Amino acid sequence: MKSQRLLVFLLSAVIAGLFLAPPVAAKLPPLLDRELFFGNPEIAGAQISPDGKFIAFLKPWNDTRNIWVKGTFEPFSAARLLTSETKRPIPGFFWSQDSRFILFVKDNDGDENYNVWAVNPQDPPEEGKPTPKARNLTDLKGVRTMIYSVPKKQPDVIWVGLNDRDPSWHDLYRVRIATGEKELVYKNTDRIVGWEFDLEGQPRLAARILENGDTEILAFDSGQFKKVYGCSVLETCGTLRFSKDGIKVYLLTNRGENVNFIQLSLLDLTTGQEEKIESDPLGRVDLSQAIFSERTDELVGTVYLEDKPRVYFRDPTWAEMYSYLQKKLPGKVVNISSMTRDEKLMLVTATADTEPGETYL
Repeated sequence: MKSQRLLVFLLSAVIAGLFLAPPVAAKLPPLLDRELFFGNPEIAGAQISPDGKFIAFLKPWNDTRNIWVKGTFEPFSAARLLTSETKRPIPGFFWSQDSRFILFVKDNDGDENYNVWAVNPQDPPEEGKPTPKARNLTDLKGVRTMIYSVPKKQPDVIWVGLNDRDPSWHDLYRVRIATGEKELVYKNTDRIVGWEFDLEGQPRLAARILENGDTEILAFDSGQFKKVYGCSVLETCGTLRFSKDGIKVYLLTNRGENVNFIQLSLLDLTTGQEEKIESDPLGRVDLSQAIFSERTDELVGTVYLEDKPRVYFRDPTWAEMYSYLQKKLPGKVVNISSMTRDEKLMLVTATADTEPGETYL
């Protein structure tokens, strides 16, 4: 009996020792500085101007992300500062279609009420300031601007939504970039949540969400609406862009009992007939993106996103170009991030899960 008690005592001591003994020091990987994840990149978001003369990009100035610009073939050391924000970083920007202006949005100290601003990249700095003068095109307080369209055929125009009349709904405005003149085109009393413009830059379709969650796509003509398509709250449907002839519109949709993933369709607005263009060839995911030529406005490719994007080109010239880029940048995810109107110059990004990424002209 005593020997059993002694054995139990010894076993208990050994087990307790296992828990109380100091742990063997494990070799841990080095700590990574949070700046690597959350700090400002050296350069980001580069975009070439439609005429190919300039490249604009985001780069810190006084520890805050701002817009810079340089000549396309100038060194980055020659870049000029276009904005001088110190409180909040510039979230993004885009070129006007005639390359005269760079447009960007900013809010008021983080209130997320965004106005649209324009700056001429060729203007000299204002006297006593490091940057040229930027103009507030929408210039409203407590209003969140939505940018709907930047039409190629109307390079001095942007179409925006402003919720200055009713905070719940955005009215449709045409804004002149050069002057800031705003024209109310449609007062939103019909629960409109989005617009589609044809290639001439005219508002032709609108999207409406009903109270039960269903979506309607409506033709818009002379201030009047007519339903041309729709889907239930359990489905997805939306417009992508108009065809060249202005008669049909590309849709992203999974409407229908036997349709699971979002596919690309073409809707004839005259007949109401819907034509399936493409769905995932592997039958695994939704359509992520459709690629259209800047020069011809033709559909040239589609993208499906899994762990890495799968790109399917419908145009042999684009397929050859993309294959060339993949060979030059092996093991990278290649993306054409920006290109000129004539497609002679483009910015190509190459990314990988182990690298910060690169951009090539």
